[in-house]
Amino acid sequence: MELRTRITDALKQAMKDKAVARLSTLRLINAAIKDKDIAARADGGDDGVGDAEVLAILGKMSKQRMESVRAYEEGGRLDLADRERDEIKVIEEFLPRQLTEDESAKAVDDAIAEVGASSIRDMGKVIGLLKAKYTGQMDFGSVGPKVKDRLS
Repeated sequence: MELRTRITDALKQAMKDKAVARLSTLRLINAAIKDKDIAARADGGDDGVGDAEVLAILGKMSKQRMESVRAYEEGGRLDLADRERDEIKVIEEFLPRQLTEDESAKAVDDAIAEVGASSIRDMGKVIGLLKAKYTGQMDFGSVGPKVKDRLS
């Protein structure tokens, strides 16, 4: 099932169940997707965004909430941190399973071999391939330094 359809179905179910917190998170997800749709149409695209873009949106939303949790905990606002954690749980329902550290390292090695990367100049190609294959499954902020270390 297409990711957008799964989100819409979950939204409808949350309305029926009167799950207020879940419903508001799903509405935020829908709004972010629609914003991206509008931007894509403005750039001349006929369709809305595809699953890869939706995964990127969800990954970004999850990461933003993780940063908010950290900030709220540092500020002593544990109630708000808990609310953000609940939103993260809803968002992660639609993300694929995250790769473990070992799986991530193997994916980096495989991408380097596939691209034939030999120097740091090939880092962009390797990251591009990883993003194409593993969007939503790995944190590219932590993968970048790994790729850089292997190519140095």
